[in-house]
Amino acid sequence: MSDGRKLKIGIVCPYGWDAPGGVQAHIRDLAEYLISAGHNVSVLAPSQDEDALPAYVVSAGKPIAIPYNGAVARILFGPIAFTRVRHWISEGDFDLLHLHEPAIPSLSLLACWAAEGPMVGTFHAASKRQKAIFAIGPILEPVIEKLSARIAVSEAARMTLTDHLETDAVVIPNGVYTKHFSDGKFRPEWGGNTLGFIGRFEEPRKGLSVLLDALPIVARFVPDVKVFVAGPGERENLMKSVNVQLKDRVTFLGRLSEEEKADFLSSVGVYVAPNTGGESFGIILAEAMSAGTCVVASDIPAFTWMLGNGKYGTNFNSEDAADLARVLIDVLLDNKKRTKLATAGQIHSKIFDWDSVAEQIYSVYEMAIVGNGKVRLSSDTRSWNRFLSKGE
Repeated sequence: MSDGRKLKIGIVCPYGWDAPGGVQAHIRDLAEYLISAGHNVSVLAPSQDEDALPAYVVSAGKPIAIPYNGAVARILFGPIAFTRVRHWISEGDFDLLHLHEPAIPSLSLLACWAAEGPMVGTFHAASKRQKAIFAIGPILEPVIEKLSARIAVSEAARMTLTDHLETDAVVIPNGVYTKHFSDGKFRPEWGGNTLGFIGRFEEPRKGLSVLLDALPIVARFVPDVKVFVAGPGERENLMKSVNVQLKDRVTFLGRLSEEEKADFLSSVGVYVAPNTGGESFGIILAEAMSAGTCVVASDIPAFTWMLGNGKYGTNFNSEDAADLARVLIDVLLDNKKRTKLATAGQIHSKIFDWDSVAEQIYSVYEMAIVGNGKVRLSSDTRSWNRFLSKGE
């Protein structure tokens, strides 16, 4: 890191540590990167199983599941959680707090209420105003103003923050260990005219149904096309949604290890991200680009931004299976174009590498620390008391 100073950093994760998710993965990788650089890092997170946590993670209690932004968020809130947050801050003697998603009712918001001093907030969400938990804006705004600095993981996340809370942030993307994916091994059973998908396919917003609806059209023009689906879920549930005549073209791989994922992304002909919304970044796109794979993604704002409006991959009209089929046929039948996009994407993916991302985050830390002393407990709990008095 730039100045060689070793910091005591407290990072707050708003979502259940045990649940798969981009925010948790980002926090895990950031914490481990900072620790490897010699910093003292403690992560506070909700957790179902305290015994399975890494040494640097402190459990704040078991999360509860709520619907949020087209998915299920496992969060932790309330007076008991607030007491645990205050205790963690009091015991931590932190130089700085890094709060992820401090605008939703979970641990990061509680920490922002509980603390004073250097605090950095990272905003991951991209959502429409009427769908967001930002509805408690009048209470949030004075709390968010306590942040010394704000980071958004994409332009879509920055615009969400601006629209909901009328404040701004510097854009620093999520990090990826690009070498891990560029070193993936080609596995011939996944290669050829193949389409790859990784995700919680049972969530409608992940858009697998759009890809499956496009498959009959693609198969007419690319007779040997195959689809490989990886991620959590039940194979039987997936196969129910596949056209009977195309079942032999769809293979469910289940969960992949990190090594298998790198091999998978290095092998498939095209990686397809047909998500219909609710994404602020799309870490899987960065991973696929790092692996040197041609990416085709829906034109939701986060994905259009990540692919440079078509420079580093190809976008199709979101939720339009016919348009997805058109784009897939184009890249599958044009090897030169597919290779050109894959090469451009792999070069572009370097901006997501942790060596670059962590340095940018640390620069924000340095700015937040200047003139702010150390983290300390706040004696002003009026925002918290006001929230409780409303019975929310």
